[in-house]
Amino acid sequence: MSDSIDELSLGQQLLRYRTVAGLSQTELARASGMSIRALRDLERERASAPQARSTELLATALRLSPDERKSFLSLARRARRRSVPDAASGVTTLHGLPSVPELFGRNAELDQLSREAETGGVVVISGPPGVGKTSLAATAVDRLASRFPDGCLAIDLRGVDDQPLTTGAALERFLTALGVQSNRIPADEYERGAMFRTLIHDRRMLVVLDNAANESQVRPLLGTGAQGLTIITCRRALAGLESARWLPLEVLVAGASVAMISSIVGATAEWNEPEAMTELVELCGNLPLAVRIIGNRLASGTRSVAAIVQQMRDERSRLDSLTVDDLQLRSAFTISFEKLPAQAQAVFRRLALIPGADFDDEFAALVCGLRVDQVGLVLDDLVEASFLTVTSVSNRLKFHDLIRIFARERLAAEEPADIRDQLRNSLYHHVLDRGVAAGKLFFADVRDVPADSPFRSLEEAHSWLVQEATTWFPVLQTAASLGWHREVLDFSWYVQRYAQSREVEHDWLAVHSAGLEAARALRSQDEVVDSLNQVGWLQSFITHDHELAFATLSSAIEIAEENGYHRGVMVANCASGLVLLNLGRVPEALERNRIAYEMSASYDFFGFRSWMAVSYGAALLAVGMLEEALAVHRSMLAELEDRVGETNPDMERKARVLLLASVGDCLSGLQRWDEAARSYQAARSAQPDDQAAVFRSEAELALTEGIAWRHAGDFVQARECLTNALELFTGPASGADRDRAKAELDLLD
Repeated sequence: MSDSIDELSLGQQLLRYRTVAGLSQTELARASGMSIRALRDLERERASAPQARSTELLATALRLSPDERKSFLSLARRARRRSVPDAASGVTTLHGLPSVPELFGRNAELDQLSREAETGGVVVISGPPGVGKTSLAATAVDRLASRFPDGCLAIDLRGVDDQPLTTGAALERFLTALGVQSNRIPADEYERGAMFRTLIHDRRMLVVLDNAANESQVRPLLGTGAQGLTIITCRRALAGLESARWLPLEVLVAGASVAMISSIVGATAEWNEPEAMTELVELCGNLPLAVRIIGNRLASGTRSVAAIVQQMRDERSRLDSLTVDDLQLRSAFTISFEKLPAQAQAVFRRLALIPGADFDDEFAALVCGLRVDQVGLVLDDLVEASFLTVTSVSNRLKFHDLIRIFARERLAAEEPADIRDQLRNSLYHHVLDRGVAAGKLFFADVRDVPADSPFRSLEEAHSWLVQEATTWFPVLQTAASLGWHREVLDFSWYVQRYAQSREVEHDWLAVHSAGLEAARALRSQDEVVDSLNQVGWLQSFITHDHELAFATLSSAIEIAEENGYHRGVMVANCASGLVLLNLGRVPEALERNRIAYEMSASYDFFGFRSWMAVSYGAALLAVGMLEEALAVHRSMLAELEDRVGETNPDMERKARVLLLASVGDCLSGLQRWDEAARSYQAARSAQPDDQAAVFRSEAELALTEGIAWRHAGDFVQARECLTNALELFTGPASGADRDRAKAELDLLD
């Protein structure tokens, strides 16, 4: 055994010795003569210590060495002493709380409780099962007890048990601890409460009400006043306690989770398998109970960190993995779940059908088959019960990952398959229809939001696509697997205009690949061409597989020509021309883009013609035909000014910024530096606030503008632009750009 064993509590040491001995709780109970319930309470630290004779029988059954036996018996004696009143100090303590040898990642919370000790009153520590509420309260008792000279009372109210401790019984124990003789304790609960509150109101006392069931259970136990402090732990928020202050407990940060496991098994696992350890605590959701269970499993030495990680990656078996002997995370969830009203149970499990990271009341209502006003009250109850968490974004809720898995288990076990499918399909059709409606607003021919649109503005549609991406993306993938070909194809087509210049924002390649498979399944050749064009461009732009992209776009041209699909041929030539530029096949690229440019003459300016022109201008620039490229871009820019208001603001901004930047590129190539700088400057001024919606970032434009000003001899403006560019280029991907900006600044010096 390692030296760190001396730092463990009695319950932890018992668990450690039993695990090393290879004994189950049943086997140890049989060998020692103790009950399984008593052993379980000791290991879970719900009991302070067994009697001396029982401790000796345990040590014998565990086959401890002489030194281990001595240490174990000594620890038990200390625990027994700690559970009785300390007459010398005048401090009376009821120990219904476990001993916690070391608390990880809770310094901020302990500091807050320390401040609360000065203020007095009532503090509620709330949070989901297994988040460590009791451990925090127990540690706070150890740290704060000396600041409460009139006593410390702590009791487990057993709020999640089938029969929680009655308020009357809790009051009787408190009054007894305060020295009230049994024959003077009132029989009436109300009178007991009044006596208790009278006795402690003016005292400097610390009272801990652990594992509370609800407000009615704890109200008669509140009476510490300004001189004392009452700490309540509960899975519910107990929002009905008007005078309380709240300390909602979140999961640990990853580093604290790793430290907890290392404290149980030693740092060897962390050193030998650091990446696996990081993934392990992530799979535990950094939930303290889950982390401790895994630590105990690792302590048995039967599996490595990597082996447990491999097992836990499968969501279907993850909760099974979070079990050691009779300690199960699933059981902790089940106890709270079964205390929910029937409707709250139904809503909880049906919410598991929402695949997104978070959701609002509208999605919840759809997937639960309720009205929005009906589901809102139930969601509030689930938040109160710590089954759901309110996100930092207003009116949105989320599951903890492990609670979501538990909800999916209950859904599969308690809802018929046809009901699950019906509810899922209702949500999925809504999500896909809403995505189509959002995407339509970004098309060039849409200037105003139609009256029948579910969105009030282009900005609202954009916000929905961003906010709900973790929902619509898995919905699209599932819809594709279900054979919803038309719905999948429509979604991929209508979001394409939104996706332009936002290619790195989401996995658009997967979206359009799903659309391509749907088009093929529908045998719609023109739509196959449209999808091939989208996929080919993304293969070049995102994955930089230019050869594959060229093959994809060549296939699009072939199919489009066979079917006389003029627009498809035009777009494929334009996209393949840009790909050929990346492949260094500049003359071929110029020819492809010239064809696309000439074919675009009869098309809408914002819809297609301006983009064909920009691509052709880029090819002209690449072959050194600078004046010709400048003429094309300036012609398009002049026409844009005549067409203001013919499209939506998003499309107009994109076209303006891209054309101004392209004009700047041509002027830079011609060494007309002052004009180039002003064109880049105008492009920067036209930039939208949403930097994800631009082809040239503000940082890129600031860099090119600064270079142009330097060549033009305006060093003041050059320095301002280059300094700004240096500030905007962040992250490892911007290293080369940062180096160039620094080099340009050095030239100014």
